[in-house]
Formats: sequence, C-alpha cells, structure tokens
Amino acid sequence: MQPDRHAAGGASDPMTGRLLDGRYRVGSRIARGGMASVYEATDLRLDRTVAVKIMHPGMGDDAEFAARFVREARAAARLSHPNVVAVYDQGDDDGTVFLAMELIDGHTLRDVIRKESPIPPGRALALLEPILSALASAHRAGLIHRDVKPENVLIADDGRIKVADFGLARAVSADTQHTATGGVLIGTVSYLAPELVVDGRADARADVYAAGVLLFEMLTGTKPHEGESPIQVAYKHVHEDVPAPSSVVPGIPAYVDALVARATARDKELRPSDAGVLLHQVHRVSHALAEGVVDDADLTADLTPLRMRFEAAEAPGPDDTAPEPFGSDVVPAYVPPPPGEVTTPLRTLPRPAAAPPATRPPRRSRKGLVLLLVLLLLVVGGGVGAWWFLDGRYTNTPGVLGLTKAAATEKLDDAGLDAAFGEEAYSETVPAGRVVATDPEPGAKVVDGGTVTVTISLGKERYDVPKLAGKTVDQAQDALTATHLAYGESVERWSDDVAEGVVIRTDPKAGTTLRPDTPVDLVVSKGPRPVNVRDWTGKDADAAMAWADKHGLNGRIASQEYSDDVAEGDVISQDPTGGSTLHHGDDISFVVSQGPPLVEVPNVRAQGVDAATKTLEALGFHVTTEKAAGYLGLGFVFSQDPGSGQSVPRGSTITLSII
Repeated sequence: MQPDRHAAGGASDPMTGRLLDGRYRVGSRIARGGMASVYEATDLRLDRTVAVKIMHPGMGDDAEFAARFVREARAAARLSHPNVVAVYDQGDDDGTVFLAMELIDGHTLRDVIRKESPIPPGRALALLEPILSALASAHRAGLIHRDVKPENVLIADDGRIKVADFGLARAVSADTQHTATGGVLIGTVSYLAPELVVDGRADARADVYAAGVLLFEMLTGTKPHEGESPIQVAYKHVHEDVPAPSSVVPGIPAYVDALVARATARDKELRPSDAGVLLHQVHRVSHALAEGVVDDADLTADLTPLRMRFEAAEAPGPDDTAPEPFGSDVVPAYVPPPPGEVTTPLRTLPRPAAAPPATRPPRRSRKGLVLLLVLLLLVVGGGVGAWWFLDGRYTNTPGVLGLTKAAATEKLDDAGLDAAFGEEAYSETVPAGRVVATDPEPGAKVVDGGTVTVTISLGKERYDVPKLAGKTVDQAQDALTATHLAYGESVERWSDDVAEGVVIRTDPKAGTTLRPDTPVDLVVSKGPRPVNVRDWTGKDADAAMAWADKHGLNGRIASQEYSDDVAEGDVISQDPTGGSTLHHGDDISFVVSQGPPLVEVPNVRAQGVDAATKTLEALGFHVTTEKAAGYLGLGFVFSQDPGSGQSVPRGSTITLSII
C-alpha cells in the first residue's frame, strides 16, 4: 500500500467527510493499495484519531474477497504485540466494508531502503529484529502474514517499528493446509517463498523466507531476483538461490551471508521453523557484529544450509590455479569417501609413461616412490579434512521432545551441546513444562559444542471468558480481544435493571475455559421493555397509581375535580391516554374525581310544599316528602333534612316534613 498523503483525499474523494457506522468521521486519504485505501479518521465515540482501511467500491461484492478482508480484522485483533499495528474494529456500512486501526505517523521501511541502502549489517539487523518479533508473535498464535514486504513495515516518528496489514494472514492448523483463496497466489512476487509459487501452500517458513529477502534488500539496496514480468521473478524464486549479499556489496561478513542463505533456502526444510527461531539466529549474528568479528567459521558453518555446505566443499576454489604436481597426463584415482558422502575424484595419479629401450634392466626411481607416497598422504589427508569439514565436526541433535527442561538440558550436555531456551509455546499435545520443539530439529546436524534452542510447552492454550456484565459493548469487545477470545455477536434483550447498551451476560458464561479465538456472544440490554398504557378513565385512581409504579412509570395525581358523572376517587382523565407507549421512568398523570360539586341547602321551612320542592329541584336536589308528627293537612313545610345552611353534593336527596 503506497503512501498517498497528498493524493486526492480532499473534496474530490467521495469518502472524505463520510460518517461510517455512525462512529468514524473519514478525513483525508493517506495511502492506497490494490484492494483498499487508508484514510485518517476520527473515532467520535472514543474521541481519538485512527486509520480506517476501506475496501475499494465493488470489491465487497465478491463474497470470498470480502470474507478475507473481514478475516484481517479478526486475525490481527488476536495479536497484542508492541510491533503489530493494532486493529480496533471492523464494520460494513451500507456495503462499505472497513477496518479501524491504529494510526502510525511516520514512514515505511521502503522509504528507509530507498534513502539509506546499502544499509550496514548491524543497522539492517536492528531494523529486522522488531519485524521478526512481531512475526514470531503471530506464528505462536498460529497465524502467518503472507505479505511481508517493506511497504507493510511502518516506522513511527519516534522510532517504533510496526508490522501492518495482516489482511492475508490465515490461521494455521493441521487440517487446513490448503491453497489460499482457492489456489490464487496472494502476496508480493518479490518476496514469495518458492512453495507458495509452486502449490500455494505456506506455513510460518514462508514469512521467514520473505524476511530473508527483506534483509538482502536492506543490505544491498536491490532485490535478489529481477525479471521483466512477475512470472519470471516467481520462476527465479523456485529455481535460483538468493545470491550472497557480499556478491553485491563486498565486505559483508560470511556469517551474514550464511544467515541470509539460511532464511531464504529454497527447500523450506532447511529454513528456520518460524520467525522466533530466525530471531534467535539474528541475535547470534548481531552479537558477532557488535563484537567486531570479521570472520567466524563455526558460526558461518552452523548457519549455512547443509546442502550449500556440501556444494561449497565439492566445487573447485576460484583461486586454485596451482598446476598439478605431475603435469597434465594424469588419470583419476578413486578414494572412498566417508560414509554418507558423495563420491568425488579428489586427486589424480600419473599416467604410466612409455619405457625407453633398455640396454640393461631398468633401475627403480626413488624419486617416483617418494612422490607416490606424498600423493597418497595428500589424498588421505584431503579425505580426512573433507570428512572433518563436512561431517566429522558435526553431531546429530539428540531427540529431547517430550522431556522436562532439566532432562533435556542433561541429554544435550551429554551430547556435548549447549541448551538455549527460546520463548515458550502452547501445544495441544505436549504437556506444560516439557519440550515441544528444538532448533535444529532432532537428528539434524549441529557443530560439536554448538547450541540447540529448546522450546518448552506451555500446555494447551486456553482462556477463561472474562466477566463482562456491566461493560459497554466496546469495552467487552476490547476485553475479549485482550483475552485472545473472539467476539461473536450481540443479542439484545429487554431489561428493567440494566441500562441500554450495557452487557447483561455472556454466552458461554463468564469463567468458562475456551480455546483461543472461540466466539463469545454478548447479551446486551435494550433497556426496559416499553409499556402499553391502559385506559384508567372511570376506574379507581389508587389502582391506576399502583399499576404505574409496578411498570416503572412516574405516576402522579395532576388534580382533583368535581364531577357529576365520575364517582369520587375514580379517574376522570389521564395523560398520556390509553393505548400510548411509554418507557421506564416516563411520567403519567391522572385527574381524579371528587364526586359532584357541593351545594348549600336553602331554608324552605314554612313554605308551601310545591314552592319548596321547586326551589330545591332548581338547585339539583331530589325532593321527598313525609307527614310530620301531628299532621294537620295544611301543606306547609314543618322541617327539612339536611337542614338549611349545610353543603351537600348536587343530586343529594332533601326530605321535607309536611304539617
């Protein structure tokens, strides 16, 4: 991906200014590659500046390609390492697939190579070390990068080195070693390992090869294989060894050449098994450079791939111009090689010359006999020397797999070898505390007194589901990533107790022990369930208030009013009305009836019964009459109940006693 800070990232770019997923405000474009562009953006939710990688329009229509793009987020998010560009988020905004990543202000390793190459070996290895550290972390997690190149190595302004773009990374397991992306080669051709070119299969050693090419390019300023087309370059990766850096830049120590040869061996079995092993070898070479060592034959031999050591021993030296001691008339003499070696004519014996005519019996030549003995000594000495150089000074790495650390150390010590312990690694088959791998591998040759790097098993890689209840979804996703577990999906549920957007629980539940990258689902609160408001008109106001409290609503009596139609204590009206929808904490108010209004009873005593009745009915009262004690038949009101001056509800009954 090429830097593009001054390219069309302004108003002419339709992405600039767009808000992705309601969260990321896209700014100017800073880089553009074959499948995506990278923009500077603002994370509005967390108020931070990020880099957003956006797939080019139309490419998301390819389901397989989009799935690979999404895998970049999940693969890279698994890696928590200071030399890996952090991936924060992944999303799809109406067909626009994107990643949110850590923003690194600085430049790329390509810029450094362009400006500084050829880079001195010490500086080149110092640049390579953090790259290998990042790749080693990925390899321990079961991931390969597949696209290691200078453009994917970012160097921050403060000097930090970060490996970016794990978009082609793929989880490695015993049953998924098949061609990436349906057989299509993925990666930059200048850094492709031969096995990727031949059949698309790759493991951690493909990244080791690319790192070796990277080192060659830093040391020389050129790529090891050039061609007029990518096919020609790929062909050279398969059929030609990477040349020694010293053939391009004289003066580079032989052990540095050997390191490059080891990392870029065409036969992947001759390369370091992963970036962690290569990092250990880089440390050895860096130490030799720091000590000012010009030549270290043992280190050179130890790093040089075995096949190349044989080829070097068999090939005539370029400076071997000394004439044969017996002239040109010679015949080859076969000398048996040491066991396991290639049969090679090492020296020649003189052809017999024609005997001159003899006038007397020939006299034996002492000079010829001496020369013959010298020749035999030279042949034997040469054979012994060749045997010593090619095999005699080596021993086989003993098998220590499955042993404890102490037992492995003792066995290596008995074999005359030193044990060095690299970073521990997880294993599904080897118990914790026992040897899971060695470099060199068991049975491989190693210089007598050399070092065997031992990897101790951490046991099965398992992680407990963290307690995420009460966290926001973003916080929960970050916690899962930090625990090497994967975020599955969010399932929303109503909750009267947990605020909206907050995790209620996880599935599997907190504390469950899982393999790395196992998806964990989040059950997230949607807040309280909405309340359908009942119609309480004409119903008991106390019952209405109890219902509101039960459903988390703020019920209140707005007022009390007289009503001729609604009984005292019942609801005259409510706000909002029945059939409305409320949420937890919303208000609902009621107007409660005080019954009919009160009316003062007038004094109608001594009035005629008809006149009194008319007066009371006009005020809304009901009137009944009865005969008073001592009734005389006069038809006048003797008394009334209720009495005059009392206030009673409209519609009350007034009883008149008639005399």
